[in-house]
Amino acid sequence: MIHGIINIHKEKGYTSHDVVAKLRGIVGQKKIGHTGTLDPDATGVLPVCLGKATKLCDLLTDKDKTYETVLLLGKATDTQDISGTVIEEGYADAVTEDEIRNVVASFVGTYAQIPPMYSAIKINGKKLYELAREGKTVERKPRNVTIFEIEILFIDIPRVKMRVHCSKGTYIRTLCNDIGEKLGCKGCMEELIRTQVSCFSLAEAKTLEEVEAAVKNKSLAEFITPIDAMFAHYPALRVMEKWDKFAYNGNPLPTKAMGDMLEQHSASDGERVRIYNSKEEFIGLYDYKKSEKRYKLVKMFYTPDV
Repeated sequence: MIHGIINIHKEKGYTSHDVVAKLRGIVGQKKIGHTGTLDPDATGVLPVCLGKATKLCDLLTDKDKTYETVLLLGKATDTQDISGTVIEEGYADAVTEDEIRNVVASFVGTYAQIPPMYSAIKINGKKLYELAREGKTVERKPRNVTIFEIEILFIDIPRVKMRVHCSKGTYIRTLCNDIGEKLGCKGCMEELIRTQVSCFSLAEAKTLEEVEAAVKNKSLAEFITPIDAMFAHYPALRVMEKWDKFAYNGNPLPTKAMGDMLEQHSASDGERVRIYNSKEEFIGLYDYKKSEKRYKLVKMFYTPDV
């Protein structure tokens, strides 16, 4: 079984679920999960986790993301993107470039965003897009999202191309809609490319076709990011062989389990570390408890290969 992350360049027309289904056939294993939904019309970075790395899915979904988007002024749609039905129209020619720049800049920071009806958020056990397809609209509670930065790449009214660095849970479709509302001329999202998720960039992403070719050429390993590489910013420690099985069971590890490795690393209280077994296989993340002089498991990634 393959364990690690592949940075997939999702192409237009595929759902995130489609990508996972196709990858299962390409690499020949079922244990695969994606790290954050992209709409079928959206393209770009979709980190996909395989094997033990599926435990990373939630962690990667929580990461900040960067997008490039085109806002089309003058139209509001039911889906908040160009694929939807136009429900209102405005006069994009009535706004100036300065007004656009000022309004776009006003969204930098934290703001309360109302999730769109066409989204996978569940209310009373049913996804919003399912209700929307039935012609129903329900009240949605605003969610605080953070826009760390918006860079306007060009303005050619009625189009505004932007690069957006934002927190998890941000709907770029809704951001485009909200900018159009604030400008008073309406707006919707015309294009969307996700260019960055955590350490995964668009420049290094691979298409499904490239992954399939790598499998045939037996070079897929070149595309796999190891699980522990996601935590390279934490110090690494290795247990002595006699402590291996103790660690596999998720038990707290006393400092003596590391042997002379602690001479190279002096942990502070609460410090997070990566711990490996005696064969240098990644076990998991641990936090150091100074008062107890031991490391407590935070997340286990080791399981025996079967």
